[in-house]
Amino acid sequence: MPGGRLTQQERQQIALGVADGLAYAEIARRLGRPTSTITREVMRNGGPTAYRADLAHRATERRAHRRRQTAPRGPQMPEQAHGRDAEAVREYEEVFTTLLMQQGLPKMMARVLTCLFTTDAGSLTASELVQRLQVSPASVSKAIAFLESQGLIRRERDERRRERYLVDDDVWYQSMIAAARANAQLAQTARQGVGILGADTPAAVRLENIARFVDFVGESIARAAEQAREILHTKPETTSGGTATPRPDHGQPA
Repeated sequence: MPGGRLTQQERQQIALGVADGLAYAEIARRLGRPTSTITREVMRNGGPTAYRADLAHRATERRAHRRRQTAPRGPQMPEQAHGRDAEAVREYEEVFTTLLMQQGLPKMMARVLTCLFTTDAGSLTASELVQRLQVSPASVSKAIAFLESQGLIRRERDERRRERYLVDDDVWYQSMIAAARANAQLAQTARQGVGILGADTPAAVRLENIARFVDFVGESIARAAEQAREILHTKPETTSGGTATPRPDHGQPA
């Protein structure tokens, strides 16, 4: 039934829909399920190119069995603050992780980033990530290195001199700027090919069109990131008349 666990028959319908190239939203509509349920089901069971209903059903049963076996030892999820439903939080983290994976992040990197996004402090140590995700320190270390290289997280030392990995508003800005720089590099490389292949040749025209398109997109990303940083991360400043006027928050690193 909608809202409960997927049945084997529903998984067969999902497999048929994926094989037919249907969008997840359309498969979900036909089954009366949320799109996020279908997305998560496919991505955690091989992805759109390797999803099989029978294997997915058996894998789900094995995961459920393992959860039942480990339940007496205590929950792996930390105690939730603010009266949150731990199961609802876990399900949401799966949805968010799946979305990040669809956008190109490897699974472990997506899990680490989701964990940081959904933590109230916005920062965790490596050992805290290991405990929350129930993975090896090496897996966390590799994920952290990748996310840092993409400008998606940064590190700082706390009062106990421990390294903490964090996400904040400025990190997201820096990530957008990094994407804009990558686009600029792609445009520059494409234009180098124009001179090599001959300015009037079809190949050179194609490369020039790529460069122009990527230039436009990259400049738009950088401009939008600057505007968003200025508008969304502006703190009110009280004037002499007692009214508040916005002022940029220059406390964050550039």
